[in-house]
Amino acid sequence: MIEKLIPELRRRGYRVATIKHNIHGFDIDHEGKDSWRHKEAGARLTVIASPHRIAVIEDVSKDYELSELRDRYIRDVDIILSEGFKGNPHPKIEVVRSGMKHDPICSAEDNLMAVASDHPVDRGVPCLDIDDIHGVANLIEDKFLRERLRS
Repeated sequence: MIEKLIPELRRRGYRVATIKHNIHGFDIDHEGKDSWRHKEAGARLTVIASPHRIAVIEDVSKDYELSELRDRYIRDVDIILSEGFKGNPHPKIEVVRSGMKHDPICSAEDNLMAVASDHPVDRGVPCLDIDDIHGVANLIEDKFLRERLRS
């Protein structure tokens, strides 16, 4: 859903950032590359830069909260869309598909603002069709973006 929301929000003129949380870890650096060798030699932080893209590979001592990542790395955007971070206090839209092997995770008490699903889901918040990207973007725009642009 995020992959469809990004171009819709960009089409509306908004600058979008994303943060993906992976509890299991990840690696964007590859063995044998210069940046990998720099990290293996003991660099705590490595920046890979080109004329079109920058990546930061940093050793950290904890799992950062969404707000900490925002403050540390995100600039010049109107909205941050995230995936994961289920236990944070920020507003959420939970994606619920009929083939999922678990029940919905969030409730209104978890700051759930909507559910996007391929079937009706009653969580005490609006349930939008998972394919209605325009409707999901309208909800996000009405709740967060229009007010900020007026400020």
